[in-house]
Amino acid sequence: MIMTPKSGLFLGGSCIAAIAAVGSIFELASGEPNLGGLVTSIILVVSIPLGSFFFYAAVRDANANNQ
Repeated sequence: MIMTPKSGLFLGGSCIAAIAAVGSIFELASGEPNLGGLVTSIILVVSIPLGSFFFYAAVRDANANNQ
């Protein structure tokens, strides 16, 4: 599998979104999120599908460049 800068950026975006999701879960579990419950929940709800999309795009781009 050949990695291009485009697929690397997608993979990096996926990692950042995953970190944001995990951080949001820990913040919500603590009981008193620093940014407030609503903002932290929005970050969580947005980061999960965004991370999945970026990961899918990275794999798809790497596979397209492999052929």
